Amino acid sequence: MGVAVDERRHLMLPLTPEAQRAITGASRRPRRAEWSVDGGRTWNPAKVGDSEVRGDRNAECRYSASAELLGVPRGRYGINSAITQVRLWQGIAGPRMDPYWVPAGVYVVDGVERTALGASVDLLGLEDSIRGAKFPTARTIAADSAGAIVPTLVGEALPGLPVSWRPGVDPDTAVPQFVVDEDRWQALSSGTDSSGNSTGIAAAIGGEFFCDARGIPTMAPVPTLDDPVVWRIPHGVALVKPAERESAEGLVNVWVISGDAGDGAAAVGPVFAWDDNPASVTYAGPDPIDDPLAPQRLGMPWVRLRVERYSSALITSAAQADAVGRAKLADSLGVQSAISFTSVCHPGLEPGDVVEVEVRPGEWQRHIIDSLSYSLGGASMSCTTRTTARRLN
Repeated sequence: MGVAVDERRHLMLPLTPEAQRAITGASRRPRRAEWSVDGGRTWNPAKVGDSEVRGDRNAECRYSASAELLGVPRGRYGINSAITQVRLWQGIAGPRMDPYWVPAGVYVVDGVERTALGASVDLLGLEDSIRGAKFPTARTIAADSAGAIVPTLVGEALPGLPVSWRPGVDPDTAVPQFVVDEDRWQALSSGTDSSGNSTGIAAAIGGEFFCDARGIPTMAPVPTLDDPVVWRIPHGVALVKPAERESAEGLVNVWVISGDAGDGAAAVGPVFAWDDNPASVTYAGPDPIDDPLAPQRLGMPWVRLRVERYSSALITSAAQADAVGRAKLADSLGVQSAISFTSVCHPGLEPGDVVEVEVRPGEWQRHIIDSLSYSLGGASMSCTTRTTARRLN
C-alpha cells in the first residue's frame, strides 16, 4: 500500500478566490453539522446552534469543540458518548455565491447533555480514539519504516482512515524494533516507556502527529517561520487588533540529541543544534559546544544558553538526529505572543499556519498560529501565536 502524501505542508485549508475575498467583505457565515454512529461510513445532517471550535498545536487533541445539536435523536442510534462522531463546517457566502464550506473538525463525543431542543455536546478530536485504544498487553513493534508502522497503529484505533504524510517528514525513515508498554498515542507521537526512554515516532523523525480539521491522521514537519505566509494582517484595519504579550516559557537555544543505532550497534550522538544567528537575541554563540568561552572572549555578555536534551531509541543515525535537533530548535526558538482578531474569522486557518501581522505602522512580524478559537458561524476569531525572538525588534 502506498503512502498518502499531502502536498500542503503547513498551508491553511484551501479556499476559493471568491470565499477568500468574502472573508473581509460582506458575507454570511452559515454553519452545519453532521453525525455518524457507524464510524463515518454514513453521515446524518443536524441543525447546529451555539458552537465553539478550538484548535491547539500543543494539545493532544488538536481540535476540540462544544456544540448545540438541534432535533437529534439520543441513544444507540443517535447522539451518545460511546460511538457517535460529529463533524462541523463553517460556511462563507459572499454576495451572489453559494456557501463555501470549510471543515471545522471531526470529533468523538466526550460528553452529552439532553436539552429541550436536542443535545449539548462536548467534542474531542479523533486523537481521543487513539488515546483510548491502549494496548491490552505490552507490544513489541517490529523494525520497519515509519510509513509502514504508523498506518497499522492508527488503523487499529481508527479503522478505514488513511494517514497523510506532509512534505518535510520522511515515511521511509527506518524505525528499529521497540516495545510499547500500553500507550498507543505516545508510541505514535512523543511519549516515553516505563524506563523513561523516548518512544514517539513523530518526535524521532522531526515531526508532529495530529488529526487535522478534516479528521485525517497526519504526520507533518514542525512548523517554522520560513513556511509560506498564508494571511497578512495590516495595521489600522478595523477588523484586526493585535495585542502583544511575551513569555520565555519553553525557550531553548541549544539542543543535545542522542539515540540508539539499534541491533546492538553503537549509540548515535550526541548531535548538537543551536541558534547560530548573531542577529538573534537568542544567539547561543559561535560554538557553545567546543568553544563555550567565545562570547566572553568576543565581548558578547548578552549571550545566554538555554540547553535541553532529547534522547530516543528510535533515532538510528546522525542524519536523523540532526533532523530532530533542527525540528526541536524550530519549535523552541520563540517567545509566546498573543494576537487578537476581534472582528474577522478566517476559518481556513489551522494551528501551525504562518501569518504576518503589522503590529505597528511599518513593523511586520511573522507569527506561527499555536492556538485559535472561534464561534461557528460567527465573525470573530482569537489566536495565540509564537514568533522567534530573532524576528522581534
